[in-house]
Amino acid sequence: MNAMKQILIAEDQTDIRDLLALNLRGAGYGVSETRDGPSALALQTEAGHDLLVLDLMMPGLDGLEVCKTLRSRGDHTPILMLTAKSTELDRVLGLELGADDYLTKPFSPRELSARVRGILRRTHKSARPAEAAAREGLPIQI
Repeated sequence: MNAMKQILIAEDQTDIRDLLALNLRGAGYGVSETRDGPSALALQTEAGHDLLVLDLMMPGLDGLEVCKTLRSRGDHTPILMLTAKSTELDRVLGLELGADDYLTKPFSPRELSARVRGILRRTHKSARPAEAAAREGLPIQI
């Protein structure tokens, strides 16, 4: 529970990715970074981050495809979709495919941090006891 939460940022624009990483590290999170969808899938499979920040429009696989693929594999890691697309249809599609929240560009670093804290707080509180024990490496009692 007290371990540093690990966040994967998948964003193809270097300046935005750097800004995200700087702010999240400053807020006390461990951060991994990538610029494309296939790498995001590989990094999540290898490292099992606590939260993913996915750009919607990335090379290789877009954020929606990454989200859809992870959910089809049974990976329920919280996802914050980050994108310049702001229509209601885009937001609804992202949420229906499994994203936990949706933040449009341009965004405030303070809002990003607040949304990350909120997602992590909700997902930690909503975890069933067996899931929480498994994440902590504790024996599961039935």
